[in-house]
Amino acid sequence: MPAVALLAILLQTATSPSGDGVALPPSTATRATAVRAKTPVVIDGRDDDEVWRVAPAITQFREFQPKEDGDPRFATEAKVAYDDRNLYVFIRAFDPHPDSILKLLARRDVRAATDQLKIMIDSYHDRRNGFEFAVNPAGVKRDYAIYNDTQEDDAWDAVWDVATQVDSLGWTAEFRIPLSQLRYVPRGTNTFGFGVWRDIQRYTERESWPLYRNSQSGISSQLGELTGLVGLPSPRRPEIAPYVVTKNVSVPTASAFDRSQRVTGGADLKYGITSNLTLDATVNPDFGQVEADPAVLNLTAFETFFQERRPFFVQGAGIFRFDVNCNQVNCNGEGLFYSRRIGRAPQLSFYGDAGSATATTIYGAAKLTGRLPGGQTVGVLDAITERAAGTLGRTMEPTTNYAVVRTQQDFRNGETGVGMMLTAVNRNHDQSTQDLLRRNAYVGAFDFRHRFLQGHYQVSGSFDLSRVAGTDSAIALTQRDAVHFYQRPGAGVSYDPTRTSLSGNAEELFFSKLGGGITRLETSYQRRSQGFEANDLGFLLQADQQSWNTWFGLQALHPSSIYQQAFWNFNWWQYWTAAGTPVERAANTNGHVMLKNRWWLHGGVTAGQLGTTFCDRNCSRGGPAVRVDPYVAPWLEVDGDGRPALVPYIWFNYWRGDGGRSERFNGNVQVTYRIASQVNTSLTLKATHNVNDVQPIPSDSPGVYLFAHLNQKEVSLTGRVDYTLSTVLTLQLYAQPFVSKGAFSSTRKLLDANAQAFDDRYQRYNATPGGFNFKAFNSTAVLRWEYRPGSTLFVVWTQGRGDFAPAMGPRSLKGDFEDLFGLHPNNTFLVKASYWINW
Repeated sequence: MPAVALLAILLQTATSPSGDGVALPPSTATRATAVRAKTPVVIDGRDDDEVWRVAPAITQFREFQPKEDGDPRFATEAKVAYDDRNLYVFIRAFDPHPDSILKLLARRDVRAATDQLKIMIDSYHDRRNGFEFAVNPAGVKRDYAIYNDTQEDDAWDAVWDVATQVDSLGWTAEFRIPLSQLRYVPRGTNTFGFGVWRDIQRYTERESWPLYRNSQSGISSQLGELTGLVGLPSPRRPEIAPYVVTKNVSVPTASAFDRSQRVTGGADLKYGITSNLTLDATVNPDFGQVEADPAVLNLTAFETFFQERRPFFVQGAGIFRFDVNCNQVNCNGEGLFYSRRIGRAPQLSFYGDAGSATATTIYGAAKLTGRLPGGQTVGVLDAITERAAGTLGRTMEPTTNYAVVRTQQDFRNGETGVGMMLTAVNRNHDQSTQDLLRRNAYVGAFDFRHRFLQGHYQVSGSFDLSRVAGTDSAIALTQRDAVHFYQRPGAGVSYDPTRTSLSGNAEELFFSKLGGGITRLETSYQRRSQGFEANDLGFLLQADQQSWNTWFGLQALHPSSIYQQAFWNFNWWQYWTAAGTPVERAANTNGHVMLKNRWWLHGGVTAGQLGTTFCDRNCSRGGPAVRVDPYVAPWLEVDGDGRPALVPYIWFNYWRGDGGRSERFNGNVQVTYRIASQVNTSLTLKATHNVNDVQPIPSDSPGVYLFAHLNQKEVSLTGRVDYTLSTVLTLQLYAQPFVSKGAFSSTRKLLDANAQAFDDRYQRYNATPGGFNFKAFNSTAVLRWEYRPGSTLFVVWTQGRGDFAPAMGPRSLKGDFEDLFGLHPNNTFLVKASYWINW
């Protein structure tokens, strides 16, 4: 669609929410009343319990997607009851064609392409936090925790019950939410934030009570009120889930492989210290059921970010979130708390053998989370990991203590807030580690936010301080690593090998337009000093950086004759070092359109390194900043309609720079196919062709910075099968072969880093370039059976294969994939059983 035409349509639909000049109808009621049940409700999906005959019905549902505040296609009714142990909700979703309601099975927490009913409960009634409980007509459950009004934690799992039925009137859902799973301050009369959402999948329509507006920011802040909750108790019932694990793993020996069999045990504990403070703890945790990370070959100077998948650390992660260098334009996962540091692979794995560098053992971890009556959100986490030893008893990772404290105080019903974050890492060093790893690391930070003008605008910011300490050798390594590169000429700081500590700071300031009309805006200034360091317990790609980022967006949330929804964004960003060297200046525009047939089209283009800019990190890697040339990077994505059994997905990105000497193509094709109502499959092909005319390569001569022409090809194929035998019994299969290979040629050395002409910056250098060939295969098979609520049996088989050669090799990509399956497999077989007990 031409840009001018899209802008005209966006502006036209802005004249009224309906796009036709008709005024909005009056606001619907936003208060509901719960009724106390005299006897426990039987959860069977039927409304024949006595309390459902007297509970008042919520009926004023409105459509919010694709049309905001539209008349609902079908009627919906909801009723709420409670007793001293549970909150009950009954929902009747009327549908004149119940035979068109799909009953698709899926794993818990997986959104199947079918209808859905969801209740949302802000039991604190702070308009910032909450819980979501959802179900589809087949009885598949999903639950989430809501943090900071907009963030949803889909890893949060509660123990609750629901039953569904499809009948001649449509379908029903009857929920039982134990009060012990919620958090609230007991009072004579409580009021909860409350909402109900309904999805009608075959029309891709969503309805809610009260009306949820996509044009406004926030989730919890848009909920209605649930009153009539009189005399709620203060449930503090402890929950404990002891588990036992038997594991059989491959163990490399001097010339072959052996097997190791061991049985271990541990436990997970949850205890409500008060009704609004919960202690979660784990002793000797085992996460063998967690899917392996995807294979990656990283040729940059920066660390690769991997998502957290371990349940203990994923659940409640939103409370501990404190972003760094994250905005609407660019966000790479950087923050003050990166839980993957706890139980990480040993940092000094070169002290070990081929099978040593897996993960350090976590003795135990505990976290205290909740919200105090005065509006303070509190999160405290502490963990201790075991010393990991390699060959000859040398320490690969010392015994380490990790601690995090996060607090936030809300004012003005959540419209204003201030917060604080503290992290601490302390290592118990010996002679093997003291000169290679920092002894301790501390970070303290403050953040704030303030919404005004009906919450449509926000000012926010943060201020961080960091300090790391250790031997002079350990701090010298810190100064020379890619996060800092103190040795760079013109860095504005001097490398000091005698330092035994390093301190730094970071500042961020944002101004945002969050709601009102069709426009959105965010502009920000972010700065990190040269000595700022957060990587002991956080994730930081680069210190010594300041940036100005601006994002402006147009959105049309009401259907037109062409689309269901449309978004158009404009971005501008500039980066400098703390000393003022310009390192990035770019502009981007991108558009996103949901067509009438429910297909999505996404596309955009970036023009970067505009004007005079320099590469200060990823080029000479510790040497002088190198002048760089402009680049252009278009991309396109097509997402198929998610309702049919077959759903395609296509994405590609093209980058061209260095005056046409370098280019990169990334392609991603995925097909998701629902074989039956119980079986979902997907196959994803990713391919990259990377031609980099100035790829940095190692140099043996101090002060000589070498580059080579790289021709790299990379292919991976990811397959998944989800077989849902029932709502409590599932089988997951995952497999990914991966090959990345490349050859270096035309070696050159850096001659004049400031030269305007590309050819004047480099000089031919006599060296043997070489290449690489990296291949890996990872697979996981997981059978999960929740044989009683909260109690689970896992049967897991994981396999890994891998090889690296310092040459591209004569084989084709097809041949490399064939060779991959000739490598020795590292198999792990695991059976884990847990039993949930509560009092």
